[in-house]
Amino acid sequence: MFTGIVEATGVVQKIEAAGTNLTFHLASPITHELKIDQSVSHNGVCLTVTSVDGDTYTVTAVDETLKKTNLGQLQTGSRVNLERCMPANGRFDGHIVQGHVDQTGICTHVQDQHGSWLFDFEYDPQVGNITVEKGSICINGVSLTVFDSRPMGFRVTIIPYTYEHTTFRDLRAGQVVNLEFDIVGKYIKKMLEQYR
Repeated sequence: MFTGIVEATGVVQKIEAAGTNLTFHLASPITHELKIDQSVSHNGVCLTVTSVDGDTYTVTAVDETLKKTNLGQLQTGSRVNLERCMPANGRFDGHIVQGHVDQTGICTHVQDQHGSWLFDFEYDPQVGNITVEKGSICINGVSLTVFDSRPMGFRVTIIPYTYEHTTFRDLRAGQVVNLEFDIVGKYIKKMLEQYR
């Protein structure tokens, strides 16, 4: 389980294809703290560390993951948001994040508000996911608060710290992002659908 509070960003050093899978070699400031079999969130996608060598480590994304996330669009030099699993005695600074991306969305607009940044996103509502005004959303592994919630889109505001310490500073209109919708909202929606 994750919280959506990004610890560091990593940089893709190399990508290797193995059948329909992709193995990513990444360098990051937290590599020396990682170990094999550890779960790490990469842009909100939970992946298992398969090797650690100096300041680089590897993870593999299977075909299903590549189809449902933006990981298949990564290239050598791409930056990704990283978060290790929450320790049992850790603080819950974000919200409950599973590392299981529900669907991708598209950044449609970025506005510099001279002290913060406003990001607009759209997603396909036919998949069945919803946002709630002032509810939580995880975008590329970052826990954020939704506003201007609507059937196929929403907005978030990014503070300077988040902008500087995540890949939001690289995000431009037209780019694809990973979305994990609030787990509490998903369970409530599922329960209500049983009574229709």
